Amino acid sequence: MTSTPHPVTEHGVPLRVLSYNVHGQRDDTAALAAVVRAAAPDVVIVQEGPRRFRWREKSAALAESFGLVVAAGGLPSLGNLLLTSLRVRVTGTRCRRFPLTPGRHLRGAAYADCRVGTSARFTVAGSHLSTDPAERPGQAGLFKRDLATAPHPVIAAADLNEEPGGPAWRTVADGLTDAAVAADRADRLTYSCADPRRRIDALFVDARITVVDYDVVDTPLARRASDHFPVLVDLLLPTTA
Repeated sequence: MTSTPHPVTEHGVPLRVLSYNVHGQRDDTAALAAVVRAAAPDVVIVQEGPRRFRWREKSAALAESFGLVVAAGGLPSLGNLLLTSLRVRVTGTRCRRFPLTPGRHLRGAAYADCRVGTSARFTVAGSHLSTDPAERPGQAGLFKRDLATAPHPVIAAADLNEEPGGPAWRTVADGLTDAAVAADRADRLTYSCADPRRRIDALFVDARITVVDYDVVDTPLARRASDHFPVLVDLLLPTTA
């Protein structure tokens, strides 16, 4: 994937987005930072980010290691974290916690309304759904409800813990563009780095957003950085008058 040009074109405003389950930063954190910095994203949607003691400090440190700043998330969204470059202006944020099923892991989602320049607005969203197939569809429904009411064209990424065609996947994908499918790269698997066999990490966009390029970053560094490969997507945002 080539570097993303930043100037506005007649087709829209370029934006590079990375979605990454960072495995609670339990692996090689230097490799993790190197993978993200090499991708040079404008927005990073993190799953399994800081969500407990000293989460603000840890979130800021993670963002700094990537050369980015914190936009939203952390403890309020239970580890979903949205990071941006200084090119992106954040105009509003919110978080959701999904209802807790006794004995299960508490999960949520993070949202940020953003602007690039004066003419391109979008809402970025991130979530990490349950490993329990009975719990996932309800969480997907709540996530989808938030996406449907977003004020701007949506960029939504998640570790769905489910492959394409599953009920939670279908709920989130409904009416949106699956970036991997749009780029004809749905065969690129995201999990696990040790034995790639599943595509459970996805990025979806509003139909008004153009998918220019899509990649699953499978490199020696990425295999050391986490148990998931990151998803890297180049987009063109629509402009407003």
